[in-house]
Amino acid sequence: MKVSREVKTGVIAIVIIILFIWSYSFLKNSSFTEKTRTFYAEYSNVQGLIPTSPVVINGLKVGRIADITFHKTKPGILITHIELKNDIEFSKNSIAQIFSPDFISGKSMKIDLALDGAEIARKGDTLTGKADVGILGMINEQIAPLQAKVESFIVNSDTVMKNINTVLNVKNQKNIEKSLNNLNLTLEKFKEISYKADKIIKDNNIKIDSIFNYADRSMRSFAQMADSLQKVDLAATVKKIQYTLDGVNQILDSIDNGQGTLGKLVNDEALYKNLEGSSKELEELLREMKEHPKRFVHFSLFGKKEATYQEDEETKSQK
Repeated sequence: MKVSREVKTGVIAIVIIILFIWSYSFLKNSSFTEKTRTFYAEYSNVQGLIPTSPVVINGLKVGRIADITFHKTKPGILITHIELKNDIEFSKNSIAQIFSPDFISGKSMKIDLALDGAEIARKGDTLTGKADVGILGMINEQIAPLQAKVESFIVNSDTVMKNINTVLNVKNQKNIEKSLNNLNLTLEKFKEISYKADKIIKDNNIKIDSIFNYADRSMRSFAQMADSLQKVDLAATVKKIQYTLDGVNQILDSIDNGQGTLGKLVNDEALYKNLEGSSKELEELLREMKEHPKRFVHFSLFGKKEATYQEDEETKSQK
């Protein structure tokens, strides 16, 4: 099949146009057409950040992540190559922070400017790297303690349920059922007693009112008596009683010291013994007069001689 010259010319023109468009796009995204600055930041975890991820300042895209490599002397440390196309100046204290702009997009990087008057960051400087936990990280931080509590609650609930199942065996269930039946009977008895008590109160309502009225009058009388006692001069009464007790104490002291007739009677032992002996002799004399009156009374019409008194055997034995 022979291809005409016109067709060949058309195909070549189309290829040239495609190459031109591709070259323009490549040169537009390369450093040959725009002035760029490369900075670095170190991270222990880039959280999914990849080359070509955008770099923003205050929400404005100013560059991209050119590359991510491992540190040559620090094991496990990653170095991000930050390529900025904007010539904005910021200090070396600015922070290169990895963040998630939303739930759908991947990770991005933002430069938190530090306009503190420190030395201006130059091309090739290393910025302080920081990773933002993001919205999901914040949610996880808030949920983690709650999750631990929920897990602990579930474990404790499971333990409690096992203990309940252990306690509520067939025997204990029957005992509980029996106790509930007894409690029901007790409540019914209490209800019956309450009904009877209510009936007794209703039947004796008049008597109860009378008792309370009498109690009220008694309390009023007691209150009046208390008022009367308050009006009495208790101080003067107590003073008189004290004066009387002092006099009695003086009398008792004089008796104890042998002063006065009563004191001598109480304290003189010889007088006590004499009185006791005289009392016994008087008692013997009276007994003799009752038993032998003829010894003490004599009548003589013819002038007989008085008989001499002689003690009988009974009197001698008593002596």
